[in-house]
Amino acid sequence: MTDLVTRVAPPRETALRRAAPALLGYVAVRALGLLVLALWSAARGKSAYTLLTARWDALWYTRVAELGYGYEVRLPNGDVHSNLAFFPLLPWLERGLAAVSPLSYADAGFVVSVLASLAAAWGIFAVAEHVYGRRTGVCAVLLWAVLPVGIVQSMAYSESLFTALAAWSLYAVLTGRWLTAGALAALAGLTRPVGLAVVAAVWAAATVSFVRERSATDARAGECTPAPPGNGSTRRVGSPEGAPDVVRAPAAAGRALAVLLAPLGAAGYVLWVGHRTGRGPLGYLDVQAGWRNGFDGGLAFARFVAEKFTSFPSALAAAAIVLGVGLVVWLYVVCLRQRQPLPLLVYAGVVTALALCASSYFGSKPRLLLPAFPLLLPLALALSRLRTSRSVLVVGGVAVASAVYGAFWLNGSGPP
Repeated sequence: MTDLVTRVAPPRETALRRAAPALLGYVAVRALGLLVLALWSAARGKSAYTLLTARWDALWYTRVAELGYGYEVRLPNGDVHSNLAFFPLLPWLERGLAAVSPLSYADAGFVVSVLASLAAAWGIFAVAEHVYGRRTGVCAVLLWAVLPVGIVQSMAYSESLFTALAAWSLYAVLTGRWLTAGALAALAGLTRPVGLAVVAAVWAAATVSFVRERSATDARAGECTPAPPGNGSTRRVGSPEGAPDVVRAPAAAGRALAVLLAPLGAAGYVLWVGHRTGRGPLGYLDVQAGWRNGFDGGLAFARFVAEKFTSFPSALAAAAIVLGVGLVVWLYVVCLRQRQPLPLLVYAGVVTALALCASSYFGSKPRLLLPAFPLLLPLALALSRLRTSRSVLVVGGVAVASAVYGAFWLNGSGPP
């Protein structure tokens, strides 16, 4: 359904018990991935823990946590890599946890990511269960866990934290908890630039809810209009006059506050960066340009793939990329055909568009798609219809393949 349906959420204890199979399955998959990574890294003389906590973006986040903003690297080609490109929520949490514990900033980042990945798995289950039922919810979590780049969920990166905030914000929208949705959307906006996807989902849902409420009000007003002169009566249908407005007022106020709250995180950080750099509201775009990140509608990505087709064996990699992009687009089309709730469609659409149409480092695109969990719901629905024995075999086989790939990937080029 694309209709925004508000349901009464189960009590917290009941919800946790219902999510337990999904969470246990998620822990098992992630434990397998970490075990394979540890064995693979040891065989290559590397530290699996260092790969998870002290490389690539993880170093930038811990540097922000330790020293604050202002650090940059100037490359020989003139590019400037500034840590202002990294949103602040994860470093804030790293700093806070390190301040109240003996953990280092890197250790704190790992702990935050592990806990956030569990929260994300629970949020994905809550959304999928709300839309399709408990069995599909379990399957959705397991599919998210066995993604080829699922190892990133256990790294000191911001993907798990962002996915947790996004999933629970979407669940709050679906269950009519507008203030919670807006607050979580604001926090998501402090985590990654793609927080705009959560804001868009909240705004879209609020707009549809407002339009439907106005239409229902107009319809009731028409039903309660005085009858034509001559019959001496007034037609009145439904609740006593004024009662519906009294009931709707708190929901309308919460919805309005959610609309106002949702963009504050992303907008606040972007404006702060603009002020700090002295380049105004678009200063953050200049910071991203220093990393050669931007939005060009996918032209740079298309050129990158086309160049791969000019030689062998890189043509095989290009064909795999094309198939992967085709699969992502096909899954989104299926989501549309299955009439997922509007907030999920908007969120997944924006995440996918920003990932595929950005001119950022192309090897990072699978990682950028990691938060787009609604794309997995059609596959989860199909998996849930299989016999339990068959679904276990499918998930188990893919989990092993994902663990091996994650260990190989992280010991090689890894995520940028």
